[in-house]
Amino acid sequence: MKKVIPAMAIALAIGSHTHAQMTIKTLPYPQTKKGDVTDTYFGTTVPDPYRWQEDDRAEDTKAWVVAENKVTQDYLGQIPFREDIRKRLEVLWNYEKYSAPFKEGKYTYFYKNDGLQSQSLLYRQLGDGAPEVFLDPTKFSKDGTTSLAGINFSKDGSLAAYQISEGGSDWRKVIVIKTTAKSIVGDTLINVKFSGIAWYKNEGFYYSSYDKPKEGSELAGLTQYHKLYYHKLGTPQTEDKMIFGGDVTPRRYIGAYLTEDEHYLVITAATSTTGNELYFKDMTKPNSPIVNVVDNFEKEHSIIDNVGSKLYIFTNLNAPNYRLVTVDAANPKPANWKDLIAETPNVLGVSTGGGKIFAEYLKDATSLVKQYDLNGKFEHDIQLPSVGSAGGFGAKRDEKETYYSFTSYVYPSTIFKYDIASGKSTVYKKSGVKFDPELYESKQVFYTSKDGTKVPMIITYKKGTVLNGKNPTMLYAYGGFSVSLTPAFSTSNIVLLEHGGIYAVPNLRGGGEYGEKWHLAGTKMQKQNVFDDFIAAAQYLIDNKYTSKEYLAVSGGSNGGLLVGATITQRPDLCQVAFPAVGVMDMLRYNKFTAGAGWAYDYGTAEDSKEMFEYLYKYSPYHAIKPADYPATMVTTADHDDRVVPAHSFKFASRLQEMQKGTAPVLIRIETKAGHGAGKSTAQIIAEQADKWAFMFQNMGIKF
Repeated sequence: MKKVIPAMAIALAIGSHTHAQMTIKTLPYPQTKKGDVTDTYFGTTVPDPYRWQEDDRAEDTKAWVVAENKVTQDYLGQIPFREDIRKRLEVLWNYEKYSAPFKEGKYTYFYKNDGLQSQSLLYRQLGDGAPEVFLDPTKFSKDGTTSLAGINFSKDGSLAAYQISEGGSDWRKVIVIKTTAKSIVGDTLINVKFSGIAWYKNEGFYYSSYDKPKEGSELAGLTQYHKLYYHKLGTPQTEDKMIFGGDVTPRRYIGAYLTEDEHYLVITAATSTTGNELYFKDMTKPNSPIVNVVDNFEKEHSIIDNVGSKLYIFTNLNAPNYRLVTVDAANPKPANWKDLIAETPNVLGVSTGGGKIFAEYLKDATSLVKQYDLNGKFEHDIQLPSVGSAGGFGAKRDEKETYYSFTSYVYPSTIFKYDIASGKSTVYKKSGVKFDPELYESKQVFYTSKDGTKVPMIITYKKGTVLNGKNPTMLYAYGGFSVSLTPAFSTSNIVLLEHGGIYAVPNLRGGGEYGEKWHLAGTKMQKQNVFDDFIAAAQYLIDNKYTSKEYLAVSGGSNGGLLVGATITQRPDLCQVAFPAVGVMDMLRYNKFTAGAGWAYDYGTAEDSKEMFEYLYKYSPYHAIKPADYPATMVTTADHDDRVVPAHSFKFASRLQEMQKGTAPVLIRIETKAGHGAGKSTAQIIAEQADKWAFMFQNMGIKF
């Protein structure tokens, strides 16, 4: 039955910049205590009055969280159209969502959500038979906050190991089942973190983890050295054998996987989020050694496939935009590598399937895909529906077809079936979201940053939008860790777009859109470039009348939260509303928590040198706050975020509330039973998005 939505819930009238529709009275902020803790870096004394908030187990921290959430919920509860937005989002979200199917053994598997289920269910079907539920994460917990965090099958598909995350934590449990009967095998593995599952035959699998922190919070404690283990089925976890890492080969991140033919175990090892060593072990030879291929952390490398002893290695060694090389396993060192697909001006990504190589290129942050054979012979381009983002293409070597998804800011995610032999794509599953792409447009512009660098930005809005400077605009970006922001449809953004709003995404330096050179241009002593790029994007939108300061909101999460925090402390006059989410806000201490030390490649640390300390200290959002008229700000974090610990957001919000000289609210929204973002229930997502739009529209003086 089609629901009828009241006109007031979907009709937005944009008037002059005014808060006349309703003045919301903000409860007094909690009386947040201040300590006298200081640190000294290279002769400079740095006060840290909110250090006590780093202890998330302490009663005073818990009491502060409750008090802050009370202020936030009281404010949001006074917004008269908050519930209308939530209901509209609920209607928009209520459609069937599918993943691309994948084959394991004799079954085809796929994920499906009927619409508003708390988590997507994993289904399977045999041939053209009726699908059946294989795993139902909605039954993992009563409140839907325990999620399925990955599943890996043995080569013949008869066994599977799946990971679960409780409350969004990065610490996982691993459960092994026989797929036919869906019966559990052996004990549940616990305390697994940042790990894949690499099956070997049907005997056991490799996985990675850290020692659980013994002192302090399990969620905030430093996780330093990764260990690669082998778990033999039917034996207790305590007997699992360490294969690599630990004190013997101390590395912060260790991953392992097997080639499809199980000939080689591949091991990657890294000390930071960029650059890795590469190793392999020949599984066809008993007691074979672990062979080193690359012995430094300067570049990125992975073995994506093999034909016998011929290894296919994806790398950016001597190729900032990446290339695909081959080498014989008998002499695998880089000196013997030979180009199979050479570097081009566009950044390369690769996948394999059906005995083919799919070269997935980024051209100005959008997708181009080419098909090659295993000898590197170009076969044809893959025709995509339009300009946007394509992903997938992976399949086993003997398969005749593969699947990929395509999306853009105005193209709801659609799954295509691809015939590998003919190169023909057909629609497999079209999105059921209620959205008419013909009513909207998305265009790419290039603007000039502070130092003259040209930066791309995609701007999306309703056709016919008048550029009068009065359009509510969300500017979203990331700018770090070589992450590429490519066009993707967002159900939540419909609320903005259908009411005359604008959504803009610039591809800042620090990302991977133009390869490693673009990434490096936004790291360490070049990090200010990222903030300058973001500020210049905002200025472009203002100068070209897309919006104005009074109608501009800035948003970003994680490293993007840092971006927003740095932007509003450097330019508090730039925008009307700010959303720093799960941000890295204390740049002097980020490396003291969980796996934060691994981010030093991008950020540098305060201990590196006097120059690095001074650079970090200058832009660190927590430290850079001074008395000023700040935009309306809603900081968001979660109590189970063990990647960017919530203390970053706690300390930042406390100081921002202290230093706010204007009348705009400074709130912090602290989600419970949630982590860095992955695994949130549908209800949690909708509630958070509703609060975001309500807060933004309220503080722009927009009436419903």
